[in-house]
Amino acid sequence: MFIGDLDKVVNLLLSLSGRLARVENVLKGTGTRAPSPGNLPSSLSEKRKVLAGQHEDARELKENLDRRERVVLDILANYLSEEQLQDYQHFVKMKSTLLIEQRKLDDKIKLGQEQVKCLLEKLQPERTSPFPARCNVTRQM
Repeated sequence: MFIGDLDKVVNLLLSLSGRLARVENVLKGTGTRAPSPGNLPSSLSEKRKVLAGQHEDARELKENLDRRERVVLDILANYLSEEQLQDYQHFVKMKSTLLIEQRKLDDKIKLGQEQVKCLLEKLQPERTSPFPARCNVTRQM
């Protein structure tokens, strides 16, 4: 149960951190330009405020989980050898590390897929036309 909760809380923190970072990046980008229609900066500011609150709540969950981990470790110390206990601690540490690494890799894969999709969309008119794009431009003149 503890390991399942660890997965959920780490994934929650990663998700909220990513969403918060994206909103902050957009806010920084809109801060140097004129405000866009629909009062975008203030709605993003509100979204940033909500996400920051959720992130703080998730950090509190992580702190509670860390306390639970110490209790679980104390209980396991009564049943496991020193070597087994160290293996367990290493497992818990690596579990979080690997979840973070998996998220980074998933984000890179998603970015790569989006880039490939954009490239294919840009190349699509050239594939369907019997003439290369530069020839079409010449013909239209």
